[in-house]
Formats: sequence, C-alpha cells, structure tokens
Amino acid sequence: MRKHSLDRWLLTAVLVVLLSSSSSFAAKKDAKKKKKSNKEVTYDGTSLIIDGKRELLYSGSIHYPRSTPEMWPSIIKRAKQGGLNTIQTYVFWNVHEPQQGKFNFSGRADLVKFIKLIQKNGMYVTLRLGPFIQAEWTHGGLPYWLREVPGIFFRTDNKQFKEHTERYVRMILDKMKEERLFASQGGPIILGQIENEYSAVQRAYKQDGLNYIKWASNLVDSMKLGIPWVMCKQNDAPDPMINACNGRHCGDTFPGPNRENKPSLWTENWTTQFRVFGDPPTQRSVEDIAYSVARFFSKNGTHVNYYMYHGGTNFGRTSAHYVTTRYYEDACRASQVWSWEEELKSVYHHITYGSCIVFSRPISKCCDIDFCRSVCI
Repeated sequence: MRKHSLDRWLLTAVLVVLLSSSSSFAAKKDAKKKKKSNKEVTYDGTSLIIDGKRELLYSGSIHYPRSTPEMWPSIIKRAKQGGLNTIQTYVFWNVHEPQQGKFNFSGRADLVKFIKLIQKNGMYVTLRLGPFIQAEWTHGGLPYWLREVPGIFFRTDNKQFKEHTERYVRMILDKMKEERLFASQGGPIILGQIENEYSAVQRAYKQDGLNYIKWASNLVDSMKLGIPWVMCKQNDAPDPMINACNGRHCGDTFPGPNRENKPSLWTENWTTQFRVFGDPPTQRSVEDIAYSVARFFSKNGTHVNYYMYHGGTNFGRTSAHYVTTRYYEDACRASQVWSWEEELKSVYHHITYGSCIVFSRPISKCCDIDFCRSVCI
C-alpha cells in the first residue's frame, strides 16, 4: 500500500515537472516569436530603416471614409498588385467624434479594420493624424462642435485648442496601441504625421505658431510609440520630426531635410488635381509622374506617396466647399490598376535627366539603395 502511494506521488511529481517545462518552453517560444515580429523603425540621412533594413517605400493615399468597407479588400489588393508596399491615410477627427465625447469607429469609420486589412496584405501604413488635415474635407477634418468651445482659436498656442487636440490625439494613438498596430508591436504602422502643411498659416500666428508646432512635436514624441514622425511642408520642423515635401516635382522644389541625419520623404506626389464644380477634367501624364519619382530618388529620396492612389467618394456633405462628390477621379487607381512596372517602363531604359542615367533595372525591385544611386554618373 505504501509502495503504491509512493509510486503515485513520484508519477505526479514527474508530470508536474514535465508540464511546467512544457509551459515554460511554450512561453519562451511565444515571447521569441513576438519579439521577432516586432520591428524597430529608425532613420538616418539615407532612408527609413525598418527592422534593420533599408527599404524604398512606394506609397499610395487611400482614405477609408471615402469608400465602403466592402470595397477596402479589393482596393488594397489592387494597390499591392500595382507595386505599392505602403498605404497612407489621414485620420478624420470629425468622422470619429461628430459630437463631443461620442465616438464612431464603425462602418466607413472603422479605422482599425482598415489598417488590419492593409497588414493582412503585407503592407506598411503611414498614419496622418491632423488635427487639421485639409484633404478637401469638410472643415478640414476638425469637428464643428469645436467652434463652440469658449475662447478657442484653431491651430495655435491656445489652451483650449491644445487640450482638445491632445485628448483626440491620445485617444487615436492609444487605440492603435491597444490593437498592437505599431511596427514596434508587430503591426504595420511605420510612420506618423502630426499637423499638416502648417507653414501656410504659421507666419500669421508669429511666435504662437512656432510654440504650437513645437508643442505638437513634443506631444507625439513623448508617447514613445517606436515610429518616426513627419511634418509635411514644414521646413523648420523641430527635431526629431522629419520635414517632408508635397507637390508635383519634389526632386526640383524640395530644399531637402533640415538636418543631415534625416531622410528625404515625399508625402504627397499629386497624381492629378481635385475638382470643384465647373472645373474641366485634368490629367497628369504617367510619364511626368514616373520622371518626377526617378528624379526625386536620384536626389537621395527613398519614399514617395501618390496622392491620391484611390480617390473615392465624398459621401453626404463631407467634401469641402464646391469640391465635387467624386474625389480625385483621375487618380492612379480610380477604376483600374496602375502598375508601377508599366508606369516606370519609360524611365527604366536610358532616360537621361541632368547628369543621371537610369539604366534598365526597375527601381522598385532594388534591394540595395546605394546600388540604385550608383547609376547616377
């Protein structure tokens, strides 16, 4: 009897040890897998560095509220087929908080679902927070109720505006963090943007404008989310913000990064022109777009974003004054796939600009940025 009890005790002890070892091994394996999926995103004067590797980033703007959730999988899939590896979107404050304190993240406002679909397709995300986004969107993306806040002045060193902006920014970024969507957590978000083309109004606010842009920079940097941040059309972007270019020919118009340790990024390569009612259709040739990208890359550029790649629809009364319901209908992928290989075929072969020749090797296939630049003579 005593022998059987002893045997039972020994068997139980062995099972406990085995189970503990198995659990410990599984935990270590999961931790290792989790650590492996997390990507550090840094930068230097050459490019963004993702998980220790340099990548040329081909991005396209697709705004989630300008299409339906049923359309998103097809749009994203075709963007990848067209040669993109990154999707850029604004975040629309007045879509997510139409009434103060009442939030909407369903239907066309389901930002998390949109980003996860991009991740499912193996692509990166650039998130442009605003608070003001322009984007030919009603009220520039700012909620109308914000106008009723006593003593408020928009986009300046104003206590009320900064309080509401910080609450909104933290709410969005905390949501992204909870869903583990930042690259540092294994997610697809590799780059963020705070404010938007602020230099256009900064002079009017003088010192208050300078104070505000420094405050906005400190706000997102202090959250330590493991991604770099940009400010577009903001040549005096405070460190560590990266100043970026918007326009049609940033290879010629962009003065370059304001610090030697920052890369050259093109946040908006305007593929066409948005239209107001009464405007004739406008188109920008594929050759001009391809040439402008090749020229930008020859001048140390490593990131280009097509604005827009898919224009979409301004549903209801969401467009800015007089802007048509169809947005950027002549953009890259309004109704068809725009292949990078097709687009750039005119510059892959012996196109000379300045003293640089692009030889027959697709830029989008280069894995060695220094090699891509070595063709310039």
